[in-house]
Amino acid sequence: MDGLSSVAFKKNTLRSYESVITPFCRDHGHLELEELTVDLVQTFLESITNGRKPQTRKIRFAHLTSFFNFIHNNLSPDFQNPCNSPILRKLFRPKITTNWNIIEKEAVDEIIFRSAKIRNRLILELMARGGMRIGEVLKLTASDLQDRKLTLREPKSGREREVVFIPQKIDDRLREYAANRCKTREDRIFPIFYETARMMVAKAGKLVGVPLRPHDLRRYAATYGSRSGVPIETVSKVILRHSNLSTTQRYLGKITDTEAMRWIENLYA
Repeated sequence: MDGLSSVAFKKNTLRSYESVITPFCRDHGHLELEELTVDLVQTFLESITNGRKPQTRKIRFAHLTSFFNFIHNNLSPDFQNPCNSPILRKLFRPKITTNWNIIEKEAVDEIIFRSAKIRNRLILELMARGGMRIGEVLKLTASDLQDRKLTLREPKSGREREVVFIPQKIDDRLREYAANRCKTREDRIFPIFYETARMMVAKAGKLVGVPLRPHDLRRYAATYGSRSGVPIETVSKVILRHSNLSTTQRYLGKITDTEAMRWIENLYA
């Protein structure tokens, strides 16, 4: 099953691009490049995103922008990408503010401890204790395991590799699990599809009455670290492996009034 998850990711990406590029080529493929004006592109984007969520509008705009960039970079250097218009960027790339519901430590602990299957528990722990993305977890191979460190090859950041630090107890159990299931060092430790992992996470949360998605556990790792006194720079560079602090700050949950009062009481007790 090695490589099947990445194939599924690619198919989903292609399908997403096709939902934009196919209708655009159908409606406007007969035009010359210089005829692709900002107004024409705006009308097209409005027609395929009317009534959709802001995030969907943003994604459709990004796909069309990438398509035009490809034309400029590979086919016609003189072509000016109409999506670079300030008007279109304002309409289809609005700043989206999302207030994440951060799960409390007690709930995360219960979610993990109630997972009877060792595979599921390890996947949950790697996200909640290591701040890993679900895609990063599913790509891990036996050769990526070091002493309390995991090597990520071809990470999302575009770097050649990144390193994830995990607690000793998780490292011990992960090594034992990999040793029992990987025939070679290049075998994936968790050879399952993304959708399988997503459904497992949702089911684990449902057992304790918590709506749960994979990325919620990564946000929890960042917020728990921050509220436990870990410097924001460490949360950003080590736990989340972000290139800048502004991205990290969007991950951290807001402090409720109850939490604020508890922190103040503990601080001056």
